[in-house]
Amino acid sequence: MELSVGELASRSGVAVSALHFFERQGLITSRRTAGNQRRYRRDTLRRVAFVRIAQRVGIPLKEVAAILALLPDNRTPTRQDWARVAQCWQEELDRRMRHLEQLRNDFTGCVGCGCMSIDRCPLINPEDKLGRQGPGPRRLL
Repeated sequence: MELSVGELASRSGVAVSALHFFERQGLITSRRTAGNQRRYRRDTLRRVAFVRIAQRVGIPLKEVAAILALLPDNRTPTRQDWARVAQCWQEELDRRMRHLEQLRNDFTGCVGCGCMSIDRCPLINPEDKLGRQGPGPRRLL
């Protein structure tokens, strides 16, 4: 069963304009009826969910498109297809989780940015010695 753009929007929770944008970006595809109306396969719902989740964690749409390009165009993706796609994300998501945990755990102390505004900075990073390693928050990078 195919979905109209309005049905896809309603079920996915994504505005019609966003669905059109996703299609222009190659994230989803539709076919046109004789009356030039868009029709989407039901598995498009999963692709839209994937895009929304990726957006929520800050993954650029270009990267999302590259991963979705691994899915078959001529058939509904199987569980194995989705497992292969999920595996592509594993390393990147693990890296992001490490960075978020580090931010949560360490940002209240000296991060090695050179500001010396926290009372612990002069002890942990005397004379901004971490600045010799390069720019930015050296302890978080």
